[in-house]
Amino acid sequence: MKTFDDILEQSRFDRDDLKRLLDSRGAEAEKLRQRALAVKLGTLDNHVHLRGLVELSNICRKDCLYCGLRRSNTKVVRYTVSDEEVMGCARLALELGYGSMAIQCGERSDRAFTERITRLVREIKRLSDNSIGITLSCGEQSEEVYREWFEAGAHRYLLRIESSDKSLYEKIHPQDDVHDFERRLACIDSLLKTGYQTGTGVMVGLPFQTLDHLVHDLLFFQEKDVAMVGLGPFLPHPDTPLWAYREQIPSDEERMRLTLNMIATLRLMMPEINMVAATATQTLDPQGREKAVEAGANVIMPNLTPQQYREEYLIYPDKACVGDKPEQCRGCLDLRMKSIGHEILYNAWGDSVAFTKRSARQGSA
Repeated sequence: MKTFDDILEQSRFDRDDLKRLLDSRGAEAEKLRQRALAVKLGTLDNHVHLRGLVELSNICRKDCLYCGLRRSNTKVVRYTVSDEEVMGCARLALELGYGSMAIQCGERSDRAFTERITRLVREIKRLSDNSIGITLSCGEQSEEVYREWFEAGAHRYLLRIESSDKSLYEKIHPQDDVHDFERRLACIDSLLKTGYQTGTGVMVGLPFQTLDHLVHDLLFFQEKDVAMVGLGPFLPHPDTPLWAYREQIPSDEERMRLTLNMIATLRLMMPEINMVAATATQTLDPQGREKAVEAGANVIMPNLTPQQYREEYLIYPDKACVGDKPEQCRGCLDLRMKSIGHEILYNAWGDSVAFTKRSARQGSA
């Protein structure tokens, strides 16, 4: 019978090991997170990478049962940030020393939308003389569109699976042809094939979710060999169907425990990937992002979206830092990271070490 310490010293884990790690509490959970921090520091140093976030639009063709931006939510004031405002965000990213930007939005696939993303990526690259790295999180698209955006200059893409278990995925999405689990998987495969540093992720603490689901998620990340992962606690939105099941979700403390254990366990499984300390962790816990970084995360996404739009991009309620000005946010993050012995790397793309090494191996093969 393996002890908890025996499991922590392994480099490969079976399902029972992963379940034991995820379910750890108290002193064992602290050991797990300390081990994950040691692995991260030994592999990636104490560096934290920034992605200046632009929430481009809250217009979405999807109707996901958990999301405040779902198309059926008539309480949302829909908006789209103008091209001029996006370029203003790019200039601000340069001024603040953010080496990368992330463009996130509701899902659309019409040609006017896809051509606009292509144009914006090219303009940001031109404005910054290619010094700004670009991550896109613009949903499901055809492989041709993914390639078009890649060739325009985007090199990272985040497409969260939200649950890698088909049955759970179908419980948190409508059953129609717009929400198809197999298509979601196919899009992740297309991104990998195109050459993106591909990221995905899940919500932790969903109704109906079990430890076995979370173990499946961890093995899914490893199987796909993704370059980055975003993990965050589920936060129910009152204007969504899943609000009716809010009594079935774990407590705030339990969701935070599970989220930190997920981050730490994944850091042990995939030491060289990038992992996001999600804003949702700070929404649930004032020290949430610091705790996520200490558990193994190494990426933070400060918000550059113009202030007048931020209140309408609420996937979940009471989002942290909505009112913060970008200049304030930069100083705040510096202090927060220094307080836990970490250093923000400015004017750097912050690419995934896992992806860089894999690309080098493939190039020499």
